[in-house]
Amino acid sequence: MSTETVSAPDRDLLRPLRYLWRVPLLLLHIVLGILLCSLILSWNRHAVMKNGQEPFAHRTIRWWSTVLLRIFGLRSVRVGQPLADPVLFVANHTSWVDIELLHSQRAACFVAKAEIASWPLVGWLAASGGTIFHRRGSNHSLATVMQVMVDRLRGQRSVAVFPEGGTGHNGVLRVFHARIFQAALDAEVAVQPVALRFARDGRRVVDAGFREGENFMQNFLRLLGEAPLDAEVHFLEPVPAMPEARRRMAELSRERIAAALEDRSA
Repeated sequence: MSTETVSAPDRDLLRPLRYLWRVPLLLLHIVLGILLCSLILSWNRHAVMKNGQEPFAHRTIRWWSTVLLRIFGLRSVRVGQPLADPVLFVANHTSWVDIELLHSQRAACFVAKAEIASWPLVGWLAASGGTIFHRRGSNHSLATVMQVMVDRLRGQRSVAVFPEGGTGHNGVLRVFHARIFQAALDAEVAVQPVALRFARDGRRVVDAGFREGENFMQNFLRLLGEAPLDAEVHFLEPVPAMPEARRRMAELSRERIAAALEDRSA
């Protein structure tokens, strides 16, 4: 089994042509997103899944996110099945794309750093979709976020978190923080690990995430011109509840995600 990771060639002669048609499509899609948020999500954002059926607002979020990814040349691919709401999804984190990628498969309330709220477009859309913003390094903020998570889960809404506490670089999967798993225990819902993986010809591409020192706008513009990639969402086996061992829940989630991220091509 190969574990080599690959990235797009440094000299990509088609990059200018991709900008030529992707930028107009992106602008049109942004306008559409504003209309959808104004007309649909504004009055139906708190809808919940019933009898395993997604509400119209959730399907709208999934459709919009899927199309956004396609404009960036990312084909969303689901592997496995997500559990029915409510569930705590825990995923690896590489860039802002991760939120849209998971949203392309299941609408959920994300826990994200407070800085995202000020990002162009993404911040507004995230807030409209029910994102819970956390100010890093603030225990008071974390306590508030944990309570909101429990309330959302008890209200039959799924919540998605990135337990690494930040984005990793060069394909490195960081340590998962265990405290965040307490919300699932308090709300008595399942925890399902989710591996977010970018690939070309079946081989993992780590360069789709943030490069070290790269900011949101730099990553946004770089990805907008990238060659097509598969954006895989692997819904993995749920982690059993361990009220006295949150650390083990975190480690087991990380182990399953790490295994799913490995290359499977020879």
